[in-house]
Amino acid sequence: MPRIPFICLLSLFIPICSQAELTHVKADATPTIPTRQHTLQRPQLPPVIPSIQVPADSWVLLSYNSGQMLASHDANEELPPASLTKLMTAYVVLQAIEQNRIHLDDVVTISTKAAKTGGSRMFLKVGEKVSVENLLKGMIIESGNDAAVALAEHVAGNEAAFAHLMNHTALQLGMTHSHFENANGLPAKNQYTSAHDMAILARTLIAHFPKEYRWYSQTSFTWNGITQHSRNILMRRNPNVDGLKTGYTKAAQYCLVASQHDGKARMIAVVMGTKSPQVRADAAQKLLTFGLRFFKNHTLYQAHQIIQSVTIANGKQSTLKVGPGSPVIVTTPIGHYDQLQAQAQVMKNLHAPIKASQRVGVITVSVDHKPIKTVPLIALEAVDKGSWWHRVFN
Repeated sequence: MPRIPFICLLSLFIPICSQAELTHVKADATPTIPTRQHTLQRPQLPPVIPSIQVPADSWVLLSYNSGQMLASHDANEELPPASLTKLMTAYVVLQAIEQNRIHLDDVVTISTKAAKTGGSRMFLKVGEKVSVENLLKGMIIESGNDAAVALAEHVAGNEAAFAHLMNHTALQLGMTHSHFENANGLPAKNQYTSAHDMAILARTLIAHFPKEYRWYSQTSFTWNGITQHSRNILMRRNPNVDGLKTGYTKAAQYCLVASQHDGKARMIAVVMGTKSPQVRADAAQKLLTFGLRFFKNHTLYQAHQIIQSVTIANGKQSTLKVGPGSPVIVTTPIGHYDQLQAQAQVMKNLHAPIKASQRVGVITVSVDHKPIKTVPLIALEAVDKGSWWHRVFN
């Protein structure tokens, strides 16, 4: 998509409001940021947010609600993905179901290749007939490499074609440091991902497939008389941890993508390259606790909230209402709400016709003058091209 040129034709600071105080200002007003009332008379200083480190080669803490990366170390380092690969496999399969290309109740005949795949297994048998739903559960809960291959073959005919779908999806999601060669994460040349990319994928999977996401919180699954337990020990320690995936190969070491919620916020932690299952679990829990304890979400603007009216040329009307197309949610360290600022920048020389939802600029949110998030600014109404008289009058 071509870059949109911006100037400060409208470069105004927008008032930031809490969820209970959402308002907009008149075009000729001087916006100010509302301050929250304190009952205590003594000065209120923002709490100190400690730094955090965990023993992993690469790690990320991501806010699910805002999509912001809150803390990280070597977030874009390209590393072997091991079984974290199966998050992408699940996402591609669920997309195929959503698009009615396959169905959960489809019956898959297990191939020799799938049944003989090594590593962690669902213990499928050659010629066995298994539903897509059970294969997904076997892959998600038991980390079945055989189930991953069977699903790939059912969706795309063969695993190589499925890997092409995985890589195409990765590009669509903005996973610029990932490349997949197979569906299960077994060692392969030129197969890699990053902690940041895995966090992006986890957030997208949770958001797009909330019903199916419940399978990630299931701690055991039985197939062919064999019960296996999820290797994500955090789910047995903490009832608010409800996913997602562990991984291990000799090259990747011990990896984990985990998510925890507290009823109001959800955090996603990714740790890659740790020394043991215990270390990866402890590291992920440390990140999740840090995020939920020291950060807070703020909904600054609702979807399609009118932020401002801007001048437009050649239209039936002379102004255009603009705002965000989706809720603007930001995550800040606790106690830093009053340091938030939002600024809108609108395209130069806006002129009719303008379509509703057409992108016309950006909203940049900053904390203490440091940008933390940029979201599209869209037209909240359509403006048709005006007649000769409209254009002269306006």
